[in-house]
Amino acid sequence: MTLPDTSDAGSDARPRSYDAVVVGSGFAGMYMLYRLRELGMTVRAYERGGDVGGTWYWNRYPGARCDIESVDYSYSFSPELEQEWRWSEKFATQPEILRYANHVADRFDLRRDIQLNTKIIAASYDEAGGRWEIRSDAGEEIRADYFILATGCLSVGNVPVIPRLDTFAGSVHHTGNWPHQEVDFAGQRVGVIGTGSSGIQSIPLIAQQAAHTVVFQRTPNFSLPAHNRELDDDYIRDVRAGYDARRELARYSNGGVPRVDTTVKAFDIPDDVRHETYEKLWKEGGLNFANAFADLRTSHESSETAAEFVRQKIRQIVEDPKTAELLTPTTYPFATKRPCVDTGYYATFNRQDVELVDVKAAPIQEITKTGIRTAKAEYTLDAIVFATGFDAMTGAINSIDIRGRDGERLRETWAAGPRSYLGLACAGFPNMFTLATAGSPSVLGNMLTSIEQHVEWVANLIDSSRTDGAVVIEATREAQDEWVDHLREIADKTLFPTAASWYMGANIPGKPRVFLPYVGGVGTYRRLCEDIAADGYPGFTRVRQSVAR
Repeated sequence: MTLPDTSDAGSDARPRSYDAVVVGSGFAGMYMLYRLRELGMTVRAYERGGDVGGTWYWNRYPGARCDIESVDYSYSFSPELEQEWRWSEKFATQPEILRYANHVADRFDLRRDIQLNTKIIAASYDEAGGRWEIRSDAGEEIRADYFILATGCLSVGNVPVIPRLDTFAGSVHHTGNWPHQEVDFAGQRVGVIGTGSSGIQSIPLIAQQAAHTVVFQRTPNFSLPAHNRELDDDYIRDVRAGYDARRELARYSNGGVPRVDTTVKAFDIPDDVRHETYEKLWKEGGLNFANAFADLRTSHESSETAAEFVRQKIRQIVEDPKTAELLTPTTYPFATKRPCVDTGYYATFNRQDVELVDVKAAPIQEITKTGIRTAKAEYTLDAIVFATGFDAMTGAINSIDIRGRDGERLRETWAAGPRSYLGLACAGFPNMFTLATAGSPSVLGNMLTSIEQHVEWVANLIDSSRTDGAVVIEATREAQDEWVDHLREIADKTLFPTAASWYMGANIPGKPRVFLPYVGGVGTYRRLCEDIAADGYPGFTRVRQSVAR
């Protein structure tokens, strides 16, 4: 398994100095770099990968796709970019999204300010100098007024601790750190551990190639058909002509996509009409099914109507009744884990060369030289694929040793769960901003919509403060505490906390069980941020102070 290089080699170079340092060059990092440069600031972005693209640089596993429609999973800040880039499919593949990211980097000349193959490992706030002192894994020292974390929500892979993993004689891969060269499973016996999104996307393609595929499942997931298709010229022409209205609708919808959110509840209509609604959305494909009614995430009874519809579909598709039941989720409400979007996932289990193992009933005991041993059997394998997800939202930030005022360590401050104001700024950590992560809508909707909103809001806050002569921007403890309480209160009004999901940190042993994103909706959050900016940024202190440089 390829792991990132975290060596800490020394360096004699003098510290470099910038107005701002951005960590990450995925979609958030690239846009933050662009916006700050437009303000005339000196900016440097540091990226641990070998190229731009963030999660789409690392997640190259078979079948990797976005579950947001491609024409919406894209930047809106440049009309020229919107008109010149042509998406080929409804749901873009990882290679196409990565090509788009590279096109953006080249078109806006971003690469000259991005340093690749560099992991930021530490940052501390110098109160006397009013600057951040930052260190890379190569020992490089950097100084900056602003320290901006665009580290991504799904960027630190979770590899479960299984005894004797290092003794396995075959190949081992993690979907979140897939090799750049093609992996050939032809003629092999392949074990896939995990049936979340990456497992559900990759298993059908791995099964097409492998001689035998063994899927190790702990908890079944609800998955919706993609019904992917190529986009014809007429469709592209219509989207381009209507992009302004499409983007505005997305910005103020709950999910950050161009959809008019329904106010109809599941039991507001007759049973047959509700069934017809589900059937229509199932045939349409994608995540809109999960938003069929307004109360699917707040009412157990309503959620159960959607859940049972999907369960019936699973039973219709999967021929073996025992296998169908194992694939059928029954222990948590529908959509309290992000529903997956698939192509042929359930039908894959009709293949004679695909085997499903219930590791809740028979837990994995150890990895052997020749495969995997559970409590009931041993499986001979040539390759193992970990589709076990990520230390989501906080993993990448906590991997950096960040110290604020008086040496306060962010890891310790976040020991019981992340604490921030608006998911953007942390009290005690001046001039540090976090983009599209915990405490904001982020993973509950279209990430590109939320990324643009965050970047633009932070850029405007910095620009306004600099114009007013403010050197130090910091969230207040009071505003932070109120926001954390608000996050919990609104989450508790939903069904989300009832599921052991990565939204709750439940996939990582020892991680606090806290609902991580803001559940109030992309549009509601945007309006709240707009009001805060219009009122002069209450909840922040902006200090005009002299600092030693």
